[in-house]
Amino acid sequence: MKESRTLSPVRNGVPSRLADKLPAERIRLLKFVTELGCGGTERQFLNLGLALDARRFALEFTCMRRGGRLLCELADAGVPLREYPIRSLCSPGAAWQLLRLARHMSRHQIQIVHAYNFYSNAFAIPAAWLAGVPVIIASIRDRGVYLSDGQRRLQRLVCRLADCVLVNADSIREWLVSDGYDRSKIVVIRNGIDLDRFDGVRGSDVRAEFGIPQGVPVVTMLARLNPQKGVEDFVDAAAIIAWQFPDARFLIVGEGELSRVTLSEDQAYRRKLISRGSRLGLRDRLILTGYRADVPALLADTTISVLPSHSEGLSNSILESMAAGVPVVATRVGGTPEAIEHGVTGLLAPPSDPQELATWIGRLLIDRDLASKIGSAGRQSVRDRFGMDRMVHATEQLYLDLLVHKAAAPGWRGRLGLARPAFQAWARKNS
Repeated sequence: MKESRTLSPVRNGVPSRLADKLPAERIRLLKFVTELGCGGTERQFLNLGLALDARRFALEFTCMRRGGRLLCELADAGVPLREYPIRSLCSPGAAWQLLRLARHMSRHQIQIVHAYNFYSNAFAIPAAWLAGVPVIIASIRDRGVYLSDGQRRLQRLVCRLADCVLVNADSIREWLVSDGYDRSKIVVIRNGIDLDRFDGVRGSDVRAEFGIPQGVPVVTMLARLNPQKGVEDFVDAAAIIAWQFPDARFLIVGEGELSRVTLSEDQAYRRKLISRGSRLGLRDRLILTGYRADVPALLADTTISVLPSHSEGLSNSILESMAAGVPVVATRVGGTPEAIEHGVTGLLAPPSDPQELATWIGRLLIDRDLASKIGSAGRQSVRDRFGMDRMVHATEQLYLDLLVHKAAAPGWRGRLGLARPAFQAWARKNS
């Protein structure tokens, strides 16, 4: 399977010779995510789901934990969220919840299941296979740096049950192939950004809130508070830059992923970063803002956006910064070079090199013409390549493509209607 397929002729997005293979009613789609935290995966899960064509898809949102910063956005949209709560994949209740999910899929004749990242893949894909769902899609949106060897093996195993592994960067596809995945099942659809959020936005109250004078340069890092994001490197680079630009302020915007760490661990990491900044002479020039819902307005007050990750899929924060016209300095890892052309739409430094990072940040602070050119070029690049409409259209076409090809395959209805005999007998008994 290639990144995109061309099926012609088409009628309303469906190949005319196969259109009769699809049911006349809306396609029943179930999307599964671990929780609705503030990470890039959760943001893309939510944005894509809310933007899908409701005339074509009957969508269900499901999760393991009903929590996270984005939960209120789902509630505001009036979209229900179904929960299958488990403490871990190995907990005694995990098997029962998996069977509950499979029974729900079977009862409601779900036609497409789309799961996101390790925990959701490991939980929802076996349930979909057990229920006989015709199309199963796994999403992998990072290069596995947060997984143990055992978790990587488990994800590779469950992805063999999927019809497609959807990734958001060529870098992830190549890593998966090297890790033993079937290249023909991997499809790349890059992140989409809601560009309207960044048009004509006025600055936030962040300067007044944190006592930053007007005209003082603001260097911002938008990321989860996690060592893999290179937060310490940002602090070290800020200390280098501060010698040349003593008025500059350095913002770290984000919080830890509390599904993976406790609140006390997150607070301890914050204290560690603040202490590191103080030792390096930054004192009140380094500001940890925590989670912010006003990212477009905050970026309107940002001079340079920095992401010094050690590993990355395709960063939303980079794309959002570019969409806002803010020049970006990032590390040459993962999918970042697929979004940034060095010297044209942004600047790239090697990972774990605060000195080089500081050099490029300082270059943009000195050469404001270069900063303006890079910011404008980055904004145009995002508009050309990473718009929300493009991502939504490509994903809808992938759903239809997979479903129509499954419908055309011999025996496809066996997977939809009959499923696994032992499970079906249990589901009937417990219905």
